[in-house]
Amino acid sequence: MASGDNSQTSRFLLLGSSEDPELQPLIFGLFLSMYLVTVAGNLLIILAILSDPHLHTPMYFFLSSLSLVDIFFTSTTVPKAKPSAGCITQMFFFLLFAELDNFLLAVMAYDRFVAICHPLHYTVIMKPWLRMQLALVCWVISVLYALLQSLVVLWLSFCVPLEIHHFFCELNQVAHLACSDTFLNDMVIYFIPVLLAVGSLAGILCSYSKIISSIHAISSAQGKHKAFSTCASHLSIVSLFCCTCLGVYPTSAVTHNSHSPPMASVMYTVVTPMLNAFIYSLRNKDIKKALETTQGHIALELRMH
Repeated sequence: MASGDNSQTSRFLLLGSSEDPELQPLIFGLFLSMYLVTVAGNLLIILAILSDPHLHTPMYFFLSSLSLVDIFFTSTTVPKAKPSAGCITQMFFFLLFAELDNFLLAVMAYDRFVAICHPLHYTVIMKPWLRMQLALVCWVISVLYALLQSLVVLWLSFCVPLEIHHFFCELNQVAHLACSDTFLNDMVIYFIPVLLAVGSLAGILCSYSKIISSIHAISSAQGKHKAFSTCASHLSIVSLFCCTCLGVYPTSAVTHNSHSPPMASVMYTVVTPMLNAFIYSLRNKDIKKALETTQGHIALELRMH
């Protein structure tokens, strides 16, 4: 990657979310606490699903995949000064796991559509090979997307100083440090994410439009409540994910030197993955029961040792 006359020694310098020395320890403690809660919460969900045979269903297979992706997603944004290669690598994995989150939410919406609209054929439709294929498609598209975006940035020439007003190597911030023409890059950087996001959102909206129609056709209030409760956690996470992304993406596309993009990005890089674990653990009876059983087993093992 070229960087003016300093291509061998240039480094992307992350300025972080605050330059105030008095605030930095507080921000560090807050970020560390949220990160540890995110990892612990999502690991507990994965462990609970793996340990309970009753949760070995497509719905919880995708939930465990989402929890694993959320752990990796948050782990990619560790604040530090990065050399060029390290910054591009961080960008690649961030884009990969962000897009995986996006596609997994769409696949989970399809799973809920099959469960509610075709309950008698659910096990026939959602066979193990189909859920593995869906997961594989999510991974392939996400890898190709992250690879394309990273290669587009690698083709750019950068001029020092390479100061990024962010706490991680965010795609838009890095691209706008380039000295070379970025018109083609901007087309790729902005058009493809919008296209993929619209496609996923369309799939989610289509699934839930049919789910709502099926729930409306149920005669008993208890049946409607039971059907809706299976979607409540997923709807909460979709709403949280979409709202935070819609709040951050237009801002980062317009402003490149203010502190609002990094502070807003905290919502979908740290807060949203942390809340995902709480939403599913607190609103899902099966997960709560499995967590209680898992915690009981862990406590018993600790007492025995």
